Amino acid sequence: MRRLPLLLSAGVLCAALAVAGGLVSRPSPPQRPPGDAAALHRPSSDTAAAGSGSSSSLGAAIAADQRRLREVPTDAPAWARLGALYVEQARLTADPSYYPKADEALHRALDLDPQDSVEAFTGLGALANARHRFTEAKDFARRAVAAQPLHWQAYAVLADALTQLGEDAAATEAVQQLLDHRPGTAAFTRAAYDLEQHGRTDDARAALERALADAYSPADKAFCLHHIAELDLNAGRTRQALSGYQRALATDAEYTPALAGQARAEAALGDTDAAIRDYTTAIRRVPLPQYLLELGELHEALGHPREAQEQYALLRAEQQLAAANGVSDDLTLGQFQADHGDPAQATTLLRAEWQQRHHPLVADALGWALHRNGQDQEALTYADLALGHGWRNALFLYHRGEIERSLGHNKRARDDLTAALATDPQFSPVHAPLAKAALDKLA
Repeated sequence: MRRLPLLLSAGVLCAALAVAGGLVSRPSPPQRPPGDAAALHRPSSDTAAAGSGSSSSLGAAIAADQRRLREVPTDAPAWARLGALYVEQARLTADPSYYPKADEALHRALDLDPQDSVEAFTGLGALANARHRFTEAKDFARRAVAAQPLHWQAYAVLADALTQLGEDAAATEAVQQLLDHRPGTAAFTRAAYDLEQHGRTDDARAALERALADAYSPADKAFCLHHIAELDLNAGRTRQALSGYQRALATDAEYTPALAGQARAEAALGDTDAAIRDYTTAIRRVPLPQYLLELGELHEALGHPREAQEQYALLRAEQQLAAANGVSDDLTLGQFQADHGDPAQATTLLRAEWQQRHHPLVADALGWALHRNGQDQEALTYADLALGHGWRNALFLYHRGEIERSLGHNKRARDDLTAALATDPQFSPVHAPLAKAALDKLA
């Protein structure tokens, strides 16, 4: 039995949720779920929601720890703290060159004081999540929990790793443990993501509203507002989503994911000049592959091939920089190759990714790559797996509908394509028009 959705569903509907002690007394655009892989206070995903918080204050904290370690180089807690700050700085700036620095600092802490290693293990787990080494992250988080069962940050890292590995029941249990130990923003945002992946978007929204009520800093408030807006956008409530992104930016003008979300909503509403402007600003701040791909596809849909290729070239460069600093992101690269490069290479990349983790995003991407590579019968197996958890994702539905259409399963194809457009009529500037055209042919 899945404990968390039952407890959360009951809790958010009654006043008992506000009682201390937890529940007993969560893109992105449709294909990419919310969150980031590095920060302990937010759930992880394949596309880190970088660009929130204050890079200047974080830089000051890093400088303070560096001064401390020049004076006392044997201070293990300071090394662990510095390593965690480097991971957060990488998240804020999308600069993966901080990851090797974080790795060195955290291992230095571990070497200096292996007996009191909870913070180092937790930091190494967060670092492994950020690098998409989710099995490694799970192992570090479990070592931290074993050393100190009340260390709530380790449950956050563990929940993120298990979610991305597709270990569904264990991920839910880790989120429940986090709710039991620390029923705050970190727990409720992860609960929301768990619920959304299982098709319980109303409960996910309630969890995010509770997280917003608990949020203290402008960055955390903006994070919650942004992901409430994401739920609206993914359900086709585009103007409501745009208002939500604007609220997030009014709360924290530096919260880049909300700016990219605003661009996404503007594109869906046909205000493409504003969308290009906001995407460009977001990329200038934080050049995430997700934003580069979205802007490239918008240019492609508008008939701007040169501008699209410029974004795709930047995406490849960012991927290479990330790989050079220990980040493994075959999912994003495979998604890109399937639609804009070599489907055979995409299939190879995504088969390898599936061997590592059975997340719905990987199942969908592998199914689509197989379809693009002409292997539709096998593709359908993975498309079914992607939708098997109940995640109502317009892109997943579109992908399966096209695979079914290629196999001649016309009624099922009509149902899925119709459902994709009913879920979000503008789920992609490239694929939504193709879904409409395919439905016209089937009709």
